[in-house]
Amino acid sequence: MSDHNDDTKTPDDTKIPVTAGLSPIETKAGFVALIGAPNAGKSTLMNAMVGHKVSIVTPKVQTTRSRIRGIAMHDNVQMVFVDTPGIFTPKRRLDRAMVQAAWQGAEGGDVLLLLHDCARRVIDNDTSNILDKLAVSGRRASLVLNKIDLAPQERLLERAGEMSKIYAFDRIFMVSAETGNGVNDLKSWLANQMPRSPFLFDPDDLSDMPLRLLAAETLREKLFLNLHQELPYQLTVETESWDDRDDGSVEVHLSIYVAREGHRGIILGKGGQTMRRIGTAARKELELALERRVHLFSHVKYRKDWMDDSARYNLWDLDYNA
Repeated sequence: MSDHNDDTKTPDDTKIPVTAGLSPIETKAGFVALIGAPNAGKSTLMNAMVGHKVSIVTPKVQTTRSRIRGIAMHDNVQMVFVDTPGIFTPKRRLDRAMVQAAWQGAEGGDVLLLLHDCARRVIDNDTSNILDKLAVSGRRASLVLNKIDLAPQERLLERAGEMSKIYAFDRIFMVSAETGNGVNDLKSWLANQMPRSPFLFDPDDLSDMPLRLLAAETLREKLFLNLHQELPYQLTVETESWDDRDDGSVEVHLSIYVAREGHRGIILGKGGQTMRRIGTAARKELELALERRVHLFSHVKYRKDWMDDSARYNLWDLDYNA
């Protein structure tokens, strides 16, 4: 993870030396946008492409709230994957902002991939609406049928045929982002589609996600995994402070905001046991990601109508007025 910002480079930088005295090699770099209905597996696929966890993953829909970028290398090619929120029929302000962010992310990619959960028995309404919009947009896209390990084989060709009648895909891939089946073939094909360019990020970077956001997202994932029903959608997590200690460790203070006073007790649990368990899981994952000791402090706070607070939307790079 890195707080790295894009460097400004000239077209003359498209060749980099492999070793002093040897001829340079051509580099390629570009963006791959991932769109799809909620829970299609976009975050899981991006993590598989990068080779590390850079986007949180839970079984609950609408886990991803903002555009997350993961950076994958394939020989001399750099691919920046843009994981977008799931596209669905919005009902609230936050829903509308997330869906708008997803379509904006789709517009900026050199390659657009539509992910579909082929374990579903039928094409869901959200995916049908995406196909209809792609069909009238003129935008080129390829289809990734995901979760092939959970679907009968005869359904795969049948589903590909159904979806191709609505929209003419450039290519169709069948993968299991969870097991890795088919992921390498897709990655090789994507590398060939990238334009000639200098690398857009340091090749050692895994994501452009700021570390403060990484900490907040890691805790939010653990809250999603441990809380049930609608409660996860009624909370948000923000990093209040991040302090590097002299011994090389880091002290992080996170605030969990809930929309109802009664939710505080649910998150804390009896004697604070639930929150301690969730906080420990988040701390251990952060220590693995950062390769340093983490002192994690979390506070559950009630903030009425946080989902209608424009400041929250700025943090997630979402348009409050979507």
